[in-house]
This record gives sequence, C-alpha cells and structure tokens, in this order.
Amino acid sequence: MIDPDNWGPLPVDEVARLFKDLGIPWWIAGGWALDLYLGKVGREHIDTDVLILRNDQLVVQEHLSDWKLFKTKQPGLAPWPNGEYLNQPVNSIWVRQDDDSPWSFEIMLMNTEQDRWVYRRLPSIRGRISDMGLSTDSGIPYIAPEIQLLYKSGTKRDKDRFDLERTLPHLPADKITWLLECLRQQYPSGHEWMDCIEGWSKKLETT
Repeated sequence: MIDPDNWGPLPVDEVARLFKDLGIPWWIAGGWALDLYLGKVGREHIDTDVLILRNDQLVVQEHLSDWKLFKTKQPGLAPWPNGEYLNQPVNSIWVRQDDDSPWSFEIMLMNTEQDRWVYRRLPSIRGRISDMGLSTDSGIPYIAPEIQLLYKSGTKRDKDRFDLERTLPHLPADKITWLLECLRQQYPSGHEWMDCIEGWSKKLETT
C-alpha cells in the first residue's frame, strides 16, 4: 500500500552515511537544515529531506537500487522506473526500504543552469551552486538557511513561520537582505513574512 502519511524518517546521521561516498553534491534540506545551521533541534520533524541537483538524479537512483523509490508531484505517488529522467513538474522522490516499510526520506530536485542553481518558482532567482550549502563540523552538508527559508515561504504552515522566527536572529545582515529581496520579487503584492524580516533588517541597521 502507498500511505503518504506513514513516515518513519531516517535520522540525519544515517542519511549522511548513506550519501557519504556518492560522489555528487547533496545537502540535508527542510527543517533539519535549519537545525544543523543553528546547532540544535528546535522542533519535532516528521520527515527527513535531502536535496540534490536534478541532473544527478540517475546517479542517486543507481546508488539506491536496493530501496523503493517513488516519484511524486505532491499529491500523487508512483514507482520511479529505472533509468527514467524526471523533469518538472516532478520535483521530489520518496524513499522507503521495502513495500511494507514507512517512508524513510524524501529527495528534492534542484534545477540548475551551468554552475547556477535556479529557483523553480521564479527562475530569475538563482545563485552559484558552490554557495548553495554549508557543512557541519562533522562534515554533514546542508542547504544554506536563507535559501531554505525562501522555499519555506511558499507555504503558510505554522512550523515554517516558527523556523523563520528562530533562524532570523542568527542570519548575517546580507543574507536577510537577500531573502527579503527574493520575497519582494516573488510576491510583489506582499507576503506575510515581510514585516518580520524587514523588522530584523532595520534592527540590524541600528546596531
């Protein structure tokens, strides 16, 4: 059975061991990425997300040949046939160990053009792939917090607002400015996060 709510997320350190010798860029994403940036767990997580470049997807498919992989348009899940290249609108892959297991982690696909990552909701927003992530002291890569927050802005979930508010005080001023400008481009009519971010931006200017 395909039950989208049956999650038993693999811990971040186990995901890191699974992807360690993959030979391509990858990053922990989602709320866990912000926890890694802040150095502490801020809330409960119901899943574990991994980000890869879309062009590297078949490398990952081969690496995870012993796992069950499902492509998703969210909503909607279907087995991912071996060798099939996933274009948009398929932007993620759900992974579990076997047909009776809960979902272990989700793989997110990042669009790219040459050496740039491209924000799929507004392709004019982009940046260098080399600047897309950070790493913990133990070597676990994770997506940069300002980029993760940009992706979280597309929802109106309480947990994403919580993640914004707990991360902002720890972001450098230039990263806050970047995030605010991206939101202004994507949401010219306004976004509920803007007041919060503008407040922190002004506070930093006066300190």
